[in-house]
Amino acid sequence: MYFVHTTLLALAAVLPTALSFAPGFPYGTQKVRGVNLGGWLVLEPWITPSIFDNTGDSSIVDEWTFCQYQDYNTALGVLQNHWNTWITESDIAAIAAAGLNHIRIPIGYWAFEVGPGEPYIQGQLPYLQNAVQWASTYGLHVIVDLHGAPGSQNGYDNSGHRMSYPTWQSNQTNIQRTDDIIKTIASMFAGQENVVPIIAPLNEPAGYIGSSMMDPLRQYYLDSYGNIRYPYGTSQQGNTVEMIHDAFQPLSYWNGWETPPNFEGVMMDTHIYQVFSDAVRHKALCRISTSGFAVGEWSPAITDCATYLNGRGIGARYDGTYPGSTYVGSCNGWTGSASTFSSSYKTFLRQFWEAQVISYEKADGWLMWTWKAENADEWSYQAGLANGWIPQDPTNLEYPTICG
Repeated sequence: MYFVHTTLLALAAVLPTALSFAPGFPYGTQKVRGVNLGGWLVLEPWITPSIFDNTGDSSIVDEWTFCQYQDYNTALGVLQNHWNTWITESDIAAIAAAGLNHIRIPIGYWAFEVGPGEPYIQGQLPYLQNAVQWASTYGLHVIVDLHGAPGSQNGYDNSGHRMSYPTWQSNQTNIQRTDDIIKTIASMFAGQENVVPIIAPLNEPAGYIGSSMMDPLRQYYLDSYGNIRYPYGTSQQGNTVEMIHDAFQPLSYWNGWETPPNFEGVMMDTHIYQVFSDAVRHKALCRISTSGFAVGEWSPAITDCATYLNGRGIGARYDGTYPGSTYVGSCNGWTGSASTFSSSYKTFLRQFWEAQVISYEKADGWLMWTWKAENADEWSYQAGLANGWIPQDPTNLEYPTICG
């Protein structure tokens, strides 16, 4: 995740209200209400800090180094146990029982192919396929999200490989490999649009670095459109929707590029994290008036206090332990177990959760990040349900006029 304050009023209506094709979900007429299965098939240190701490090696900061700096069998054993236990059928059943209709499943390119010199360990695909089957059983729809690409599209640990500057865009081989993986994903789920109606070809590409990223990314999104929408070849179009992340760019960048009729079946995805927003930015949430995009990641969390949220070994801006940051306050009581949260904080989490849901449903809907976390309950949908700041029915609002 990347902590920016997206300008909500500058988001485009990309998906038309009435579609001439029939995706597996009535986008534009029914709201997306979902949750991300973060930290499962792509490791993230802040979601499962114990996996990283148990290595005893501070140089292990992402999935790349987790596989690189450990004995293969040791790393494989930990990964297999994690894949088997972090998300199970009971989680999918609980998500459906909570009134949600979508799950977004992040997966890395290395689940599909590993190149020379890349240390990644494979084995994720059967778990992805299990999750799709469980989703079908419980009436959920799946967004398959390519969260990490060769060379890293953003340099974040959630791309699989933390680095100071992304290199995906600088090597055509990286891009071609990613194209081939999207073809594989589209082929895997061709004909299953009722369960997998959306494929997201790249998570959070670092568009803020400029044209060196945006020029190849635009072409990649065009190529992905063909790869996703025509899984059977050029003679037969499928019904799968392509969800493209905005690359942290405003409407003025995307407007007119991906709109129908030439690009029917494209949905814009934006990620909104309110950590360190001020009151003006919070109130801007209530002024969404457009549709055609979904908020694919967001959270009621209001600080970056969760351990390793900014990366393993990197502190928080809120308490001034992040390099170059200025102390705002103590992180005590803002993160960790809900048992340490004050009643007023839990009330705030409920109000802020509701304000965002109300706002994002003025667009086409939302998928909260994330379903569960080891020690950051303010980020956990599961913990929110258990502790009362997320309702069992997402339409059952205690503060329906909060945006007023």
